[in-house]
Amino acid sequence: MSKLTHDLVEYLKGFVVDERRILFEEKIRQRTKHITVVLENIFQGRNISASIRSADCFGIQDVNIIENDNIFNDDSEVSMGAEKWITTKRFNKQKHNSIEAIKKLKAEGFQVVATTPHNTDCTLYDLDVTSQKTALIFGAEVNGCSQETLELADKRMKIPMYGFTESFNISVSVSLCLQHLTYKMRNSNIDWKLSDIEKDKVLLQWLRNSIKSSTQIEEDYLKKLKRK
Repeated sequence: MSKLTHDLVEYLKGFVVDERRILFEEKIRQRTKHITVVLENIFQGRNISASIRSADCFGIQDVNIIENDNIFNDDSEVSMGAEKWITTKRFNKQKHNSIEAIKKLKAEGFQVVATTPHNTDCTLYDLDVTSQKTALIFGAEVNGCSQETLELADKRMKIPMYGFTESFNISVSVSLCLQHLTYKMRNSNIDWKLSDIEKDKVLLQWLRNSIKSSTQIEEDYLKKLKRK
C-alpha cells in the first residue's frame, strides 16, 4: 500500500504547477507529528479554526478535536484555508470521548500534557518534548480541561503569566505553546520529522485538496494499473 501511495503521489504531482509542487516538497520537510494539539470540547468554532491555522504555521500536522457537547464547524475566514493542510482527527462517537482520545494517544507513544493554570506540575518553559512525543490538550473556554483529562494526563502544565487575568484565549495559548515547544524541538538532535510513509500520506492529502477532479483522476490512474 505504501508503494501504491508513493506512486500515486508522484503521478498527481504532474497535475499541479511546478511552483506548488516545489512548495509542497519544501513544506513537507518541515512537518512534524512529534507534537500534536488536542482541543477538548471547545465552544467557539473560531477558536478551533484559529488553532488549526497556528498548527499549520508551526508545522504541526495533526490536530485532534474532542467533541463532547460542542460540534466543530470550521470558520474558513479565521483558518484562512489551513484546514486543507492539517490532518484533523475528531473524537465524537463515544460517551467519554476525552478518555478515548487520551488512551489512543498514550497507546501511540505520546506523553499527554493538560494545560491548566491550576495545580500544575511544570511550566511551558520546563516541559521536555525531546524525550517523548507530546500531545498538548487545551480545554473549553470557561471551564478548561475536563476532570477526566486532568486525572488521566501525564502532566499538568501552565503558561507563565504576570498580569491579573487568569488565562490566555485558547488560540493564543496554542500559539504560545507551539512557538516555544517547536523551537526547542527543531533545535534538538531528535528525529522529529515525518517518515517517508508519513510524508506520502500527507502529500496525497495536499494534492487531493489542490487538484480539481482529483477523485476521477485517481480512479483513471488505478484502472490503468489494473490493466497492466
